[in-house]
Order: sequence, then structure tokens, then C-alpha cells
Amino acid sequence: MNYRHHFHAGNFADVIKHALLLRLVAAMQRKPKGFLYLDTHAGRGSYDLSLADQGDTLVRKPEWPQGIGRLWSESDLPELLADYVSAVRTYDQRQGNLTTEPRFYPGSPLLAGEVMRPQDRMVLCERHPDEAAALQIAVGRLDRCSVQVMDGYVALRAMLPALERRALVLIDPPFEAEHEFADIVRAVQEGLARSPDAVIAIWYPMTKRARVDAFADQLCRLKLPPTAVAELMVAGEESTLKMQGCGMVLINPPWRFETEAEPAMKVLGQLLAQESGASGRYWWLVPER
Repeated sequence: MNYRHHFHAGNFADVIKHALLLRLVAAMQRKPKGFLYLDTHAGRGSYDLSLADQGDTLVRKPEWPQGIGRLWSESDLPELLADYVSAVRTYDQRQGNLTTEPRFYPGSPLLAGEVMRPQDRMVLCERHPDEAAALQIAVGRLDRCSVQVMDGYVALRAMLPALERRALVLIDPPFEAEHEFADIVRAVQEGLARSPDAVIAIWYPMTKRARVDAFADQLCRLKLPPTAVAELMVAGEESTLKMQGCGMVLINPPWRFETEAEPAMKVLGQLLAQESGASGRYWWLVPER
């Protein structure tokens, strides 16, 4: 595995991903009945930002100052973003940070796990044994939480339909493989065949617009249920940045989710801009019928 999330922890991609994830969890919890939270590429669960510049062979510039660092001291954020920052602050302080800057950053398993109810269940998939072992330690105190050392794409076949009959799935791969988008499309097709009403959130990087457009076309060929897209650009398409932005495809988004997500995306486009051409938007890929 070439990808090491420690360098990237808390960056702009984590901000959009985790802020939207927390709101999706809250929306699922509007109903008293429990649900399954399935994380297909869970990672190690927790990251020490003070070590973010340390690598196996190279010193790298940490990315969190241009992500969570930009929001850390903002006092006038939309509720969706304010709740996300509050959740990170709570975790950071619980881990023992006494400084004014963020240090301990929770990945998606811990952000979701901290707000799970007794009737909710988590399955966290991580195929790399070392990462899975670290994840098991990070979530060890959480109830109704299972760590599986397995391919997350296979997990959609194995775990759906959920025993609870309700599911929230996060697909957040490292995008190391050239065929990652194709793997996602196949997994979504299998997941929806087994659980048509599942809420599926897919994170993707913005490196080449053409690849993302082709991905959207492939998804639409599946005859998707209502599907929205939240997309953040931190620079224009002509930028030389390796990743100009990222997005989240939201299949079966909760009712009126756009009323919270759309204004939050616009604010993120302003706060997280790195170069000219930055923007944040939310739109329907497949409109509600």
C-alpha cells in the first residue's frame, strides 16, 4: 500500500467527507429503528497530526492546516460544519490535547462511532492487516462495532441487505488502482441490487474532470435512485495542484438533505480555497421523482 493517510489527515477532502458523513448519520437517526453503518475502506481510525510530516523515507508537508485548520477557529459556520468541528474538538480533547491547535484527528470510524446509538451497528472493513490492527485498537471500546480484514467492495455483497433493513454505506477508497472507479460502479450495482434503499456515500478525488464525468456516466447507466453530488474545488481546473478538489456522490440522500448541504458547500468553497477558481456546490445527478 503506497497510500498513507497520515499526511492527508484533516485535509480539505476529510473536511467535506466527514462533515457530510456526520450529517448523514444524524439523518439516519431521525428514526428510532437502528441501522447498519458499513465503512468499506476504514483506515486506522485515528491520526496524530503532530506526526503528519513524518514518512517512511521523506518529510512531507502536512495538509491539515488547509483543511480542519481553516475551520478550527471559525465562529460563524453553518450548523452542518459547526457540528463537525465540534465533534473533532471533542475527540481531540478526549485524547489529551491541551494546545490551541488540533492534534488528534478522528477518521470516519470514530466520528460515526462516537454518535452511534445502542440500536445502531458498525462494520468497518480494512484489507491491510497493519491498518486493521490499529483500527481495532482505536475502536476497541465501541459497542456493536466489528472490524473485518477484508476487501470493502466484497463487503457490500456480504453485509447487505442489513439485518436492520436500513444501511448507510461509506465508500472511500485510496484510489491507488487505475480501475478504482470501475470497482466502485460494480460494488454500487451489487449493493443496490441487494438493498435498493441503502444510503450510499462515495468519496472521489478531482484530478481530471474527464475521469469524474466518465464515472458519473457509468453510475447513471445503473438506473440509480435519487442521487446527489456535493463537490468542492479548492482551485480551478487549470491549476497545477495534484488534486484540485473532491466530491461525494450521495445515493438515496435523506429527505431535504440538500437544505443543509448546499449552503455548507458554498461556505467550504470560500474557506478552503487554495487558488483562484475555488467553489463548492451541491446538485442532483438523478433528481427525485
